[in-house]
Amino acid sequence: MMFKLRLLVVLFLFLQTFQAQEKDPILLTVDGQSIRSSEFIRVYNKNLDLVKDENQKNIDSYLKLFTEYQLKLREAKRLKLDEDPKYKREFMSYKKQLTKNYLSENKVTDELVREAYDRNSMDINASHVLVRLDEAVKDTVGVYNKILELRERLVNEGIDALKADVHDGKTVFVEDLGYFSAFKMVYDFESAAYNTEVGEVSQPFRTQFGYHVVKVNEKRPSRGTITAAHIMVSLKQKDSAVDPEKRINEIYKKLLQGEPFDALAKQFSDDKSSAKNGGKLSPFKSGQLSSTIFENEAFALKENNAISEPFKTQYGWHIVKRIKAQPIESFEELKPTIEAKVKRDSRSKLINQAMVEELIGRYDITYNEEAKPYFVSLISEDYFRRSWRLPEDFNKNEILFSINGGDYTYNDFGRHILSAQRLYASKPMPAKDLIDKEFASFFESTILRYREGNLEHENIEFANILKEYRDGLLLFDLMEKEIWNKASKDTLGLQEYYEKNKGNYQWEERLDFVMATTADAKKANKILKLMKKGKTNVEISEALNSDKKQNVIFTTAIYPSNDDRLPSDIKKEVGVSGVYDHNEAFHVIKINALLQAGPKTLKEAKGAVINDYQQEIESNWINGLYEKFQIDVNKDVLEEVRAIINK
Repeated sequence: MMFKLRLLVVLFLFLQTFQAQEKDPILLTVDGQSIRSSEFIRVYNKNLDLVKDENQKNIDSYLKLFTEYQLKLREAKRLKLDEDPKYKREFMSYKKQLTKNYLSENKVTDELVREAYDRNSMDINASHVLVRLDEAVKDTVGVYNKILELRERLVNEGIDALKADVHDGKTVFVEDLGYFSAFKMVYDFESAAYNTEVGEVSQPFRTQFGYHVVKVNEKRPSRGTITAAHIMVSLKQKDSAVDPEKRINEIYKKLLQGEPFDALAKQFSDDKSSAKNGGKLSPFKSGQLSSTIFENEAFALKENNAISEPFKTQYGWHIVKRIKAQPIESFEELKPTIEAKVKRDSRSKLINQAMVEELIGRYDITYNEEAKPYFVSLISEDYFRRSWRLPEDFNKNEILFSINGGDYTYNDFGRHILSAQRLYASKPMPAKDLIDKEFASFFESTILRYREGNLEHENIEFANILKEYRDGLLLFDLMEKEIWNKASKDTLGLQEYYEKNKGNYQWEERLDFVMATTADAKKANKILKLMKKGKTNVEISEALNSDKKQNVIFTTAIYPSNDDRLPSDIKKEVGVSGVYDHNEAFHVIKINALLQAGPKTLKEAKGAVINDYQQEIESNWINGLYEKFQIDVNKDVLEEVRAIINK
């Protein structure tokens, strides 16, 4: 009877599998590797919007791309690139991070996301006192009493007096932290700050750095998002005659004289990515840019179209213009971004704890009650000297605990505590406390790793994303080995390719020039006369500019003759030309030399030559893969796929 029952179960599972495969037939076979129609349809639909070439949206064209992708994968595996230790490490690192996103979808995550949004809506200005203490130290009475004493002094004496007396930057820190919001500090510190009233000093609290107290100086609503434009004069100038501070002040004078901000940005800003758009930047929030100075100057502008005075950052001199400002987005709009941050932040420990509790309730887990006392008996003072070893008669094969029938042994935990002893060097603690702490750590990592190992079989979305990354990383290594490195390192081949295709690498016609720019047509005519008389830039500047008025700015450069900063009707002749009306200003240009169009040297065109040479190598290489591997396409299934996609 039992045999018949087992046979029926096997037949039932076989029929289910057979029916599923019938509904999802094989479309393509590459070197014996089968790809079912559902996989092609999924990838086609997912990438449809990313394909810019309309021809590649054609199913036959996309099948060619898909086939070549599979060919590359087969070649990568033939070369055993998937067995490379570096590849394995990088893949496992990504898998671990991705797994966290799929393991933490629970109530705790939602609560932390809401809390983070509320905190992100409020900026805090605070100061703090920290007495450093190693995270593993249990005896904290002395440090706790010290932080209590410093808290009292902070309340009575203030931050400046306390800092002058006790701050040493090593064991005691007394610092103004400025403004911050959610995710700028470790979670425990952030929580203490947000839970302290303005003007108050928190009670002592501990983080991994030691004991703190925090004084909250101010709380203000988030400044939201600002859209701004800027003009930047870089501190690094190709033209040695340009003084960045002097140049920005010259531009500022022209702004005060009423000249358009966007026109001056197009003409003079060294931030070329924004200059072509009149200096306009992408919207940004507090803490988003690498320059706090720039952010503060921008947010200090209270009205749209207001313009700052010149100011300096680590990149150069700037003038910033406010275009518009928006308050912080709604919770629903920001939720995905904040959730991702929560899962990367120290808050993730709380999420892991909640997940472990959920998994304990879901899985069948048994514990060996004798395990902990046994390991406590093994710990000696040698452990805290990093000289401890497992005894020779260690019961390594005893079961520590089981998860869904999978056994974890004393040996597994023994290796864990052997490795962990480096964390406790010269930091003695009771053996029971040590084993309790490390057992909890080992159990958490083990049960999460067990869940991680099964996740790919339980969650289709996770499995698909992981496969895409696994294959993409493999193809990157393959292309680097077979194409990119060969093209860049094959100097003889590169030279030969350049000689055969030299006509493809040409300089445009360029102008070596000096250009005087002014907003006044009369001044432009005066400049023209002075230039024709042979006056220098300095002489003309002294004649037309003053401390109160900036009438002319000079640019010395080499540009392509069709550059947007040059007038389209410029006379391409050596010497001083007439006056040009361009970019809402007047320009007088002296052309020093005409640099004619012509072939670039290999050195001048090397980047483009390498890129083109790579494409040639890749094309020949792919043709070789077609010859190397057997490819079979089921035409009938392809027609079914075509009908499904074209519905």
